[in-house]
Amino acid sequence: MIHYDIDAKGLALLRWDMPGRSQNVINAESCAALVETVARVATDSRVRGVVLSSAKPDFCAGGDLEWLLSATEAQQLFDRTCQLHQALRQLETCGKPVAMALPGSALGGGLEIALAGHYRVAASNPKARFGLPEVTLGLLPGGGGTQRLPRLIGVQAAMPLLLEGKRLGTAEALKAGILHAVVEPGTELEAARAWVLAQVLAQTAPVQQPWDAKGYKIPGGAIASPAVQQVFTAGNAMLRARTQGNYPAPAAIMSCVYEGLITDIDTGLKTEARYFTHTVLSTEAKNMIRTLFFNMNEANKLAARPAGVSTQACQKVAILGAGMMGAGIAYVTAKAGIQAVLLDVNAEAAERGKAYSSQLLDKQVARGKLSADKAAALLARIQATDDYALLDGVDLVIEAVFEDRGLKAEVTRKSEARMPAKALFASNTSTLPITGLAKASSRPEQFIGLHFFSPVDKMPLVEVIMGEQTSPETLARALDYVKAIGMTPIVVNDSRGFYTSRVFQTYVFEGLAMLAEGVAPALIENAGLKAGMPVGPLALTDEVSAELCVKIDKQTRTDLGEGYVAPAGLEVAQRVVELGRIGRKAGQGFYDYPKDGKKSLWPGLGAEFPQAAQQPAVEELVQRLVAIQAVEAARCMQEGVLTTARDADVGALLGWGFPAFRGGPIGQIHSVGVGAFVAQCEALAQRHGARFDVPALLKDMAREGRSFYI
Repeated sequence: MIHYDIDAKGLALLRWDMPGRSQNVINAESCAALVETVARVATDSRVRGVVLSSAKPDFCAGGDLEWLLSATEAQQLFDRTCQLHQALRQLETCGKPVAMALPGSALGGGLEIALAGHYRVAASNPKARFGLPEVTLGLLPGGGGTQRLPRLIGVQAAMPLLLEGKRLGTAEALKAGILHAVVEPGTELEAARAWVLAQVLAQTAPVQQPWDAKGYKIPGGAIASPAVQQVFTAGNAMLRARTQGNYPAPAAIMSCVYEGLITDIDTGLKTEARYFTHTVLSTEAKNMIRTLFFNMNEANKLAARPAGVSTQACQKVAILGAGMMGAGIAYVTAKAGIQAVLLDVNAEAAERGKAYSSQLLDKQVARGKLSADKAAALLARIQATDDYALLDGVDLVIEAVFEDRGLKAEVTRKSEARMPAKALFASNTSTLPITGLAKASSRPEQFIGLHFFSPVDKMPLVEVIMGEQTSPETLARALDYVKAIGMTPIVVNDSRGFYTSRVFQTYVFEGLAMLAEGVAPALIENAGLKAGMPVGPLALTDEVSAELCVKIDKQTRTDLGEGYVAPAGLEVAQRVVELGRIGRKAGQGFYDYPKDGKKSLWPGLGAEFPQAAQQPAVEELVQRLVAIQAVEAARCMQEGVLTTARDADVGALLGWGFPAFRGGPIGQIHSVGVGAFVAQCEALAQRHGARFDVPALLKDMAREGRSFYI
């Protein structure tokens, strides 16, 4: 795993090369190899200096998340973490110069190992990244990162890297003081060797880390200094406001830094090991690792793609409708290097849609993120038109017109008269069943749903909807397009509202139901934030518009007839629409939106929806807001709208901001336990109605002791 050679000058040249893996990672096996190798170089009298590099393109990708996800024994994990700490301390205190030669990225545990070297030289690799991104998966650095990085570059400089998981490019890492030198690719090993040899030949005092030197002071001030104290005071307040106390890792990182840096580094490392062990074993970390890493990777690798269908690249895509959605789809298509035809009722409307891309590109050029030439080339790939003849030669047509069945049928027929026989037709509808829309098509097997989210250039999810007659080949080709534009797909079967719109609206309507019950508006909104949602349900209703909620419900009532059941809280939406307070777009809804100030809850809410004398506990409201989404997701699983828990959880996190620490609505059920969740919902159903009734699937799983995840 770590190749060991000693050259004629007494330099130990170590090459990290985990067998059977494309990247080096830290797990039980690699930890053992590192411990053994460090002990060897530290005690081998022939070794005068050490160079550690990688035989892979990158140095190390960090911790093996399969290993961490499967960890269950606290003492074992703590002991192994301490063992790694002791090995890295042995390496940096053995008196021999140690250099790290980094051909590519050093992330997470990879950077932590590199920080144990006395000298770090990296290749000038534009793809290389350096950082400690553990917090983005609910973890904290466990290889000494919370102790060495602040001691190296100072607390103020280290905190954003630790708390936000920022990844720095090579030049940024050099400027920050994380790297000592950057050299031409392929020469980093020789540069590291030259530095070590120079230290050996100098025959000065034993090489040591800054924090082991007598008189060492933390750059920028010690923990007790006023400037650093201010960092922690402000940081704790900001952290609480941003996370509502739902994410253990950021708080643990701050504690590690604070507690660790008021002691010596060896004590600080033990502090880190305790917090690391506790965080790894937390439900929040398990949920985030499972959904944000494993499930997300499976979705991005097109796990749902039918086998046996060859990949077919899209060369030309037509988008019908140049409004906000259509313009956004044209932009991401052109950004992927695909020709985009943006078609609307007239040339002026189409050009306005193209102007959206122009505005996005102008901002990027102004910020130095994109060259003017590349921006111009991207814009040139978008052809604005009102002529259906330009659909000749397209591989895919995406309809993004108004949510009107008649209009969608009309553009479907016009498109099929011009598009090639093998081309696919996709609808961007968010609510109308695909099977019904496909009735206007002469080739329903090539008709599919591609539900993008607004704004398309910022929202990474695409909900791919299978109609009853959609062929496996059509699904495969649609997924290939989604991957080509760099977005994450989930695959669902046809139904009203599909998956994302259907479950998302339960959160909105539950908040409206609470208001109808007399719950204080501010309490409802705070419960939404406490639950981990990006905004409260009343604010979210304003964003999507109460008017739209009422329109969708009206169409649903028409379509379902006797099977229609009004959602709880509908009367609240209807009332604010009657009052003309339809949402943010009108400047007034549940909130007031002054042009020159912050939004605030409408003072008239109390008169329209009188508050009850006795208010419920916020914990009860949080439980309702979370459970209503989870039980609806479970219904989607039972009905076959969803076929995997993976798509349910990935779709929820990316589609409407379901809290990552809960892992998704199915992840939430898994965390609570299926049996406990069933009992929870049965109690809620008794108090609040049949909308909390659990499907038979969950009752069967509870009885049989089954779960969605292992």
